[in-house]
Amino acid sequence: MVRKILHVDMDAFFASVEQRDFPEYRGKPLVVGGTPEGRGVVASASYEARAFGIRSAMSAAQAKRLCPNAVFVLPRFEAYQEASRGIHSIFKEATDLVEPLSLDEAYLDVTENHWGEPLGGKVAIRIQRRIHEELGLTASAGVSSTLFVAKLASDFKKPRGLTIVKPEEAQAFIAPLPVSKLWGVGPATEKILHSLGLFKIADLRTFPVDALERELGKHGKFLHRLAFGEDSRMVDPGWERKSYGGETTFQRDLLQVAEIENALKTLAKDLSESLVADERKAKTITIKVRYSDFETVTRSQTLHRHVDEVRPILETSMELLISKTEAGLRPVRLVGISVSQLLNPHDPEQLWLDLPDQYFR
Repeated sequence: MVRKILHVDMDAFFASVEQRDFPEYRGKPLVVGGTPEGRGVVASASYEARAFGIRSAMSAAQAKRLCPNAVFVLPRFEAYQEASRGIHSIFKEATDLVEPLSLDEAYLDVTENHWGEPLGGKVAIRIQRRIHEELGLTASAGVSSTLFVAKLASDFKKPRGLTIVKPEEAQAFIAPLPVSKLWGVGPATEKILHSLGLFKIADLRTFPVDALERELGKHGKFLHRLAFGEDSRMVDPGWERKSYGGETTFQRDLLQVAEIENALKTLAKDLSESLVADERKAKTITIKVRYSDFETVTRSQTLHRHVDEVRPILETSMELLISKTEAGLRPVRLVGISVSQLLNPHDPEQLWLDLPDQYFR
């Protein structure tokens, strides 16, 4: 049986939520992220802003130079999480085979679906319509027989796009695309492929697979198969988030630990709220520190129990900052906190007496 795989990806998700909730932002170049006066980055840009060349991960200052009239707003993660829950609820109405990739995208296997719809394209249209009517947001979708091609297809006609690639059309569809579109090809791998004269996906098809393996190991063989549209991976509904995190870039380098602590308090509060909202708890706390010379270090500690409260997240982060980094001695440009070793709401948990965390260290 030929599988019917959907990749659904929201359009400019954070920015679209802001434009939905605040009509005054509609039709304007909107940037969600840091402020141009500081050293923050763009988290999301509306399509009006993208017309000026503004992209995610770009510095807010550069975004301002590209579009002096852009509107900059700080992220509201609670609003995005609420919208995400509504989106994924609609996915689950269509099929149980949903693999979330992030707040705003997922794979769906709709070969057999709850709506009894034999055509994957019609399932995608129904999902797009539901998202728009119920949540006031738009999504793009790709439909194919493999995860790889479906994901490429969803990005083909944004925003509000729908691209259907039949199995017999897959090779022709992916052939002219750049090798950077292949899974697992980042800047370093792309540079290697270019050095071999491989610029388009079609170029890999005539390149000896053993030569690719010599350069890239087993990943080379995997990329060679992808170049022919071959992808046997299945939608994995058992996927679950492995960590939560956040970071802050300061408007000026900080040398005082007390000032850095204020940033960590905000990050710990945001992480706690996310954990509670998703009914998750974490056991490992990791901090990230970037000094003024861009040297970056991470330091971690695993607690005796899983937590979702602000206090243990903040206290552990501060302990790591003071004892395991050079904060206070070297200027700090950025700090971040992430939490991992997550506990699901129905997993068994060891009960502890309510004693201070330091008692167990």
